[in-house]
Amino acid sequence: MTENLEALRDALPRLGEGVLVTLQLTLGGALVAFLVSVVLGLLSISPVAPLRWLATIVVEFFRGTSLVVQLFWLYYVMPLFGVSMDAVLTGVLALGLNYGAYGAEIVRGSINAVDKGQWEGATALNMSPLMRMRRIIWPQAWVLMLSGYNNLLIMLIKGTAVALFIGLQDLAYEIDELRLDTTTIFAYGVGLIVYYLFALVFSSGLRQLEKRARRRLGLGAGSTHESAGVAL
Repeated sequence: MTENLEALRDALPRLGEGVLVTLQLTLGGALVAFLVSVVLGLLSISPVAPLRWLATIVVEFFRGTSLVVQLFWLYYVMPLFGVSMDAVLTGVLALGLNYGAYGAEIVRGSINAVDKGQWEGATALNMSPLMRMRRIIWPQAWVLMLSGYNNLLIMLIKGTAVALFIGLQDLAYEIDELRLDTTTIFAYGVGLIVYYLFALVFSSGLRQLEKRARRRLGLGAGSTHESAGVAL
């Protein structure tokens, strides 16, 4: 055990670099996933049929194909067409597009879950579609989205480990290197703890964001979306 701890101490600088790469992938992937999910989620409820069809095709494509295969296409195949990207950027895009497709369903479902009376009331007030979405619908849907985004972010954090396949020396890579100097149980035990702490920190942050969003609408922690009618 002492030898394992000494090896861990010696590996801390490398583990720190791996954590930094994983953090870049997490933050960058989460940002891209959020933007993609909002765009596709809004398009999926568009009154313009071709836009809905386009959103459905894109969502089903990225949800129906492997993240690893998508990563390989972006990193190994796209350069054959003259499109080359840095490994970190490739990882960010792959994670963002894949999890953004899942997030689009969170956006669509949350918007559709807003009480129909809110839509009708906003229409009765002669609000434009943009104002209705920005002032009435989105703030209530946002509260509903955050719990779904929380789960999605945890999945994305775990998904960053696929960056190992394109040679990125992320946390998963450094944990595997640590295994060579210690034991399998010890190294992967350290990996479990670090990834858990990663997920715990980000999940706690989103829970705080959800509580803040509820307070802005005057909702209690246990309120259901029906009580969001106070917005009008």
